[in-house]
Amino acid sequence: MLRNVVVGMSGGVDSAVSAHLLKERGHRVLGVFMRNWDEHDEAGRCSGEQDLKDAEWASQRLGIELRQVNYVKEYWTAVFSAFLDDYQQGLTPNPDILCNRHIKFDLFHRHALERLGFDAVATGHYARNSLGNFLEHRAGGGEARLLIPADTFKDQTFFLAGIPRQALQRTMFPLGDLAKSEVKHLARRIGLQRLAHKRESTGICFVGKRDFKSFIREYIASRSGQFVDTDTGAIVGTHEGIHQWTVGQRCRLGSFLQPYFVARKEASCNTIYVAAGHDHPALLSTRIHIETPNWLCAQSQQRLAATGSLRCRFRFQHTKPLVDCCIRLCPDGQFEVLLDAPLRAITPGQYAVFYDEVACLGAGRIMSADALTSRQEQQEPRVHTITS
Repeated sequence: MLRNVVVGMSGGVDSAVSAHLLKERGHRVLGVFMRNWDEHDEAGRCSGEQDLKDAEWASQRLGIELRQVNYVKEYWTAVFSAFLDDYQQGLTPNPDILCNRHIKFDLFHRHALERLGFDAVATGHYARNSLGNFLEHRAGGGEARLLIPADTFKDQTFFLAGIPRQALQRTMFPLGDLAKSEVKHLARRIGLQRLAHKRESTGICFVGKRDFKSFIREYIASRSGQFVDTDTGAIVGTHEGIHQWTVGQRCRLGSFLQPYFVARKEASCNTIYVAAGHDHPALLSTRIHIETPNWLCAQSQQRLAATGSLRCRFRFQHTKPLVDCCIRLCPDGQFEVLLDAPLRAITPGQYAVFYDEVACLGAGRIMSADALTSRQEQQEPRVHTITS
């Protein structure tokens, strides 16, 4: 058994219950709180202060030691600076995926295993490991796969799709077979009522409760540009910067028969092209161009390399249903994704995350998406089924 386990304690109920489950199984547990952001909110409070207090309280109740690590500088460089750069280039980034890749499953992982000398890392994510949620099957060897959890509504594999593959070999997911309701019930039963009733954080962690446009103005200067009708080329309005808008967003321009929505952004000329109507072909895509994927499944990577294509499932928003697709390795070495049915507002900068029936296979950042060229394409999508 991997006896010594570091748990990433966030101050929430999920990580606290994870620590309890590990103790219950006889592991020696050390809690570590990561401080990634230290900017104060409008009231002068640091957003992480209450989380740290809750982590300290939970650790005391559980009888485990809690330490802290400070990754503020590293987070700014690897996550937040990249976040700002992407917005200035007209992209819409996903900082949660970047944080997991660069901070939680790289710096923190190496800190726990190499510097502290522990055997494994555990987190409160809703995901499962093919080697066992407590790595109980690790002795048999084999590649660790990131499996879909029992609670599919809380499934967080989407946000883990960019982590280093080797990190899974030493990562435990104690909540993988539990529903969120069961986790809260257990928390109340073991005396963690305070966390069971704590409101969960949603959205981008460093934005908090602030309006996003107000937040982003603090870091990126406004720059006036034009809204241009993608069909007619007519100027239909003005905006204060492409960083304040994302693909698919309604523009709320007045005096038009149909509402306008962002179809694409051109950073070079600071222009936002808009389409009239929620389901305009310019907002729909079946062909997506992605960066080289981060593969969590070596078999899928090898199959694509050997045959030039891979049938699987796709999503680019973690709450949306999976769509059947085919990943193609093009002759020039680029990767493209062909969807079996059109999807709306495929957003450059976001991630194409791939699945089979039971596992997350990996992800690639979206570079661009080809808009449908006609209503016929919209009405007559190609239909395929997944074959094993």
